[in-house]
Amino acid sequence: MPPASPRLTCDDLFRLAVPSDPCLRPDGGAVAYTLVTADRDADDHRSEIWLAAPGEQPRALTHGPNDSCPRWSPDGRTLAFLRPVDGKAQIHLLPMDGGEPKAITAAALGAGTPVWSPDGSRIAYAGPYAEKEIDPHAPVVADRLEYKADGAGLLRGVTMHLFVTDLATGETTRVTRGDFHAGEPSWSPDGRRLAFAASMDDDRDLVLSAAAYAVEASGGEPERLTGPELICAGVWWLGERLIVAALDAKRPMGHVRLYELGPDARGLCALDRNVMTGAPGYPGAPPRLHQGEIVFCARDGGFTHLYRLDGTKLVGGDQVVSGASAAAGRIAYVAATPYSAGNLYLIDDGGEVETLAAYEPQGVELYTPQTRTFTIDDGTTVEGFVLRDESRTGPGPLLLDVHGGPHNAWAPVFDGVHLYHQVLAARGWTVLTVNPRGSDGYGEAFYTAALGAWGIADAGDLLGPIDTLIAEGVADPDRLAVTGYSYGGYMSCWLTTRTDRFKAAILGGCLSDLTSSAGTSDLGHIIDEHEIVERPAEQSPITYVDRVRTPTLLLHGEADDRCPVGQAEQWFAALRERRVPVRMVRYPGASHLFIINGRPSHRADYNERIIAWLEHWIPAAGGPASPS
Repeated sequence: MPPASPRLTCDDLFRLAVPSDPCLRPDGGAVAYTLVTADRDADDHRSEIWLAAPGEQPRALTHGPNDSCPRWSPDGRTLAFLRPVDGKAQIHLLPMDGGEPKAITAAALGAGTPVWSPDGSRIAYAGPYAEKEIDPHAPVVADRLEYKADGAGLLRGVTMHLFVTDLATGETTRVTRGDFHAGEPSWSPDGRRLAFAASMDDDRDLVLSAAAYAVEASGGEPERLTGPELICAGVWWLGERLIVAALDAKRPMGHVRLYELGPDARGLCALDRNVMTGAPGYPGAPPRLHQGEIVFCARDGGFTHLYRLDGTKLVGGDQVVSGASAAAGRIAYVAATPYSAGNLYLIDDGGEVETLAAYEPQGVELYTPQTRTFTIDDGTTVEGFVLRDESRTGPGPLLLDVHGGPHNAWAPVFDGVHLYHQVLAARGWTVLTVNPRGSDGYGEAFYTAALGAWGIADAGDLLGPIDTLIAEGVADPDRLAVTGYSYGGYMSCWLTTRTDRFKAAILGGCLSDLTSSAGTSDLGHIIDEHEIVERPAEQSPITYVDRVRTPTLLLHGEADDRCPVGQAEQWFAALRERRVPVRMVRYPGASHLFIINGRPSHRADYNERIIAWLEHWIPAAGGPASPS
């Protein structure tokens, strides 16, 4: 019998390479993309621009350390990308016939993703702007709730605006002005105007609102293109068609859908799935024009797939698409699979799929989750995923891991973030992930089923599957643990107020007090108004903290403005005062998303501490794996 392959460790974080943001050359012959690795010595992420083409080995076009957002010129002869200069991202041009990259912007606060004009003579971008030099020691005056943002901190009057750089003259023109944040621009086919999404309402911090606008590329007053019935998340000119991704204002916590703008906004697809345009922690890609039709990403179950408007799939299967680009009848896309945090693929004009660059972890074998359907007491079915060493027999320790959102979703793929899942499986644990009510990928009714009922509508969806695995002899009822991040941290707090069955809990980026978070989180009012609705105290774990007996570890970013560190402080103090075993770990400078894009040392530490806490409080699984 051949020796078993090594299993993944937390240290493999520094050996993973993850592709993102593919951009297909206009002739369809090659793909530029960003490749991200973790640099142990610099304690930072390293990002480079790479090139892949059919029949060729992928190669680096740039060598970082912080290059990103590659975008081809319309003639395919030049590649624009972002690279820091004196700590601020600036747009650089790389001639593909030879030569070194050259910066074309010198924006005081940095530039954003480059967007080429149709004729290739100009580049537009959305970038931060301040009317005066920022003094980090000056008092911060706030008249609206939007005075801070997670990952940026206190905004100090900085807003996002549109700029256009003329490549012939080198001059950059500010296109938009005013007290609002402009989204990423899209050029009209004739190159005269830029479309973008923005909220310009006076009470935009209190009421969810955003519209599509168009403005002359030379500057001027933006023209509003959509009415109050839509809350626009993005706008794109695709050929002659102007497309928006938007929420229905009557259902502001519902699905994002695609609309075509004309005399009226026309819905484009009846598919009961949430359109995913892509954001940190949320996969997907903006809609694209492919062979004359619009294609887009949407969640189906835990997976994120690429769809046509008729609801049929261009990309399906066990994949989570996190970036896509279309040109010359072809599509390039990046997707995670059960064996990789991301591979680069090309669909040719005949529909055949080719792997252009594979980034499976080298030298290790991954455990793959098994998809399960669980029936809850009220008859509702929920999907879950069970990760374990199938060669082991008998009941063992089980970790329930609750996703964030709450409108996110687990998928049975390797994500490169939750490395502790693989490590625990190798040590005899079962890791259970469940998509409870409120999760994405199962229709809008399921997506909205926990609105106003956090901890009430969803808790049974998480506890029921544990009972099933205990009954099947997979899980040991005396060796159960719970963890989760963000909303998952909230649910981990909540569940330990409901039951003593968990022998250990790990709370990442948690919410413990929904009343205080409403006034301290950068999205607190929106969450309170639309997610919690009217019972913050009743749905706050802190209200019931007297019931908690579970040894608890809190892991929290010091600079988290989404779930502020005070949420962890409150829970820590309450448990310590009640003599419940508790430990709090704070990560300096870390935002809410640090487990995804924070310092590699922090990400590794997060994974290692979860494993150590579990193994301290819950006995080991026992002997070696049984032969298969």
